[in-house]
Amino acid sequence: MTEEINKSITVLEQGGLILYPTDTVWGIGCDATNAEAVKKVYDLKDREDSKALICLVANDAMLENYIEEIPEVAYDLIDLSEKPITIIYDDPRGIAHNLIASDNSLAVRVATDKFCRYLINKFKKPLVATSANISGHPTPKSFVEIDQAVLRGVDYTVNLYRDQKSGSASSIIKLGNDGRVKIIRK
Repeated sequence: MTEEINKSITVLEQGGLILYPTDTVWGIGCDATNAEAVKKVYDLKDREDSKALICLVANDAMLENYIEEIPEVAYDLIDLSEKPITIIYDDPRGIAHNLIASDNSLAVRVATDKFCRYLINKFKKPLVATSANISGHPTPKSFVEIDQAVLRGVDYTVNLYRDQKSGSASSIIKLGNDGRVKIIRK
């Protein structure tokens, strides 16, 4: 695992894209603070940059570095959720401008997968985590279902867990600083 983490970090530091197993599905990832790298993800997915992407952090402390104000209920949701949960927060900071939605919000998930947490901890920055498919195409349920265009479009593919079925997509909840809660995806 250490070798895969080191190879991934080399690519990420150069502004490249990786294809990696996440705590949900195989994802296309890059440095979430690098706008040029984020643009490459949108281009590869053939997706408008008005459709925001999710990013992963390693722990609550990293989350607090990139979100201005975290509603208290967020910590309970993260701790009590039985499956990976992505929360959309208001007022992100220190993130690539093209990752931030037009309403000044950002979708963030605290990674639960060991590989992702180690990778993000060692990289010391959040990673983009978007499903490994072209926009409008089905999300692959396993590595073998990933489109050749995606495989060719990334700079490095992590060589772990390729024979395992992917999990399901995360739940998505929007938590407004004004106390509003909206379930986007169960």
